[in-house]
Amino acid sequence: MSHSAPGKTASAILSLSVQYVSNAEHLPTRHQFRRWVKAALCRDVEIALRIVDEAEGRELNKSYRGKDYATNVLTFVYDDDFPGVASPLAGDIVLCAPVVAREAAEQGKPVEAHYAHLTVHGVLHLQGYDHETDEEARQMEALEIQAVMKLGYADPYLSEKKDI
Repeated sequence: MSHSAPGKTASAILSLSVQYVSNAEHLPTRHQFRRWVKAALCRDVEIALRIVDEAEGRELNKSYRGKDYATNVLTFVYDDDFPGVASPLAGDIVLCAPVVAREAAEQGKPVEAHYAHLTVHGVLHLQGYDHETDEEARQMEALEIQAVMKLGYADPYLSEKKDI
């Protein structure tokens, strides 16, 4: 699949709905999520971004991926393309607040920076990027690093690189 560079398409139209269904503290604002999504955007999208608790995160991961645990981010793409009809890409991104907070603490990074990274990660998945092969992973990680650092945060993979 051929991709445009994220964050380069100034004319990309974003329709973003943010749903807070977690009672976790210190959640990012709608404005922060919008900024992070735009940093990874390369085409028109309609996104529902949902911040959930551990129970909902676990249920979604079990139902859709067959894995019985809550994960940090899930992306659901709705392919509503019709031949000859231009329409925005549509999908949902689900962030599990307790998992994001726990991972940030384990990785020694600010929770806000981890939310920014996982939001960028989810938006890239929504646009067709993946990390199933080493080459795909390298490409996706490079785009994530570029977007996250452009937003003013540290390289999200820095702790992994130190362990090598």
